[in-house]
Amino acid sequence: MATLGDGSSGTNAGPSGKIGPLILLGPPGAGKGTQGKRISDRYKIPQISTGDLLRDNVTRETELGRRAKEIMARGELVPDNLVCDMVATRLRQADCQRGYILDGFPRTPAQAGWLEAFLESEFFDKPRDERDGPIVIRMNVDYNLLKMRLTGRRSCPVCNTIYNVHFQPPRVNETCDKDGTKLIQRNDDRAEVITQRLQAYEAQTRPVASFYAAKEQLVTIDADRPMDEVTAMMVWAIEGE
Repeated sequence: MATLGDGSSGTNAGPSGKIGPLILLGPPGAGKGTQGKRISDRYKIPQISTGDLLRDNVTRETELGRRAKEIMARGELVPDNLVCDMVATRLRQADCQRGYILDGFPRTPAQAGWLEAFLESEFFDKPRDERDGPIVIRMNVDYNLLKMRLTGRRSCPVCNTIYNVHFQPPRVNETCDKDGTKLIQRNDDRAEVITQRLQAYEAQTRPVASFYAAKEQLVTIDADRPMDEVTAMMVWAIEGE
């Protein structure tokens, strides 16, 4: 396992060839969405979020989406087999041939094991040393900083501009700079909910990092650093020396 931000080198991909698959791990508020978008733009590969996949399948009323909607209507969690089927369908699309970024998947060791088997079966005709192994980047953030990022987040319900009362406050308290609308705080960003979300991350997703660390596929990044520095470390992890 390498740790970037301490002088370690990255992995083995280049900007013009095949990228990834790239897996982003990190708790809520670590910046996975923001950094994933930057990497997606740089390498022209899709950023795939399981939450977006689920919503898309439900909206398009695919077979998988209809099954998931029925389950959610009963107040139950969408099971791994449905989530994995949605991921498999998405990863077989043409825009994923050069690579892709997985944001929010795998969330559990079981999902990580499924992904490993999927990649193995999709590329079974290649020699083992040429098959696509993931680049796994874990974004570490100080717990107190995470809470400030999340509980301080406010958004404009009209233009969707995001602020943070601690780091990027509006010019007028709780008011959007662009249209003067009163800012709102999502229920998911309330302090008591944040604590539950972080505890769920610790219980579910930390073991995924251990899964990839045991395979020497894990690179850890200090995501407390400024945004541009974090992006630079991610590029280093992808491209290597």
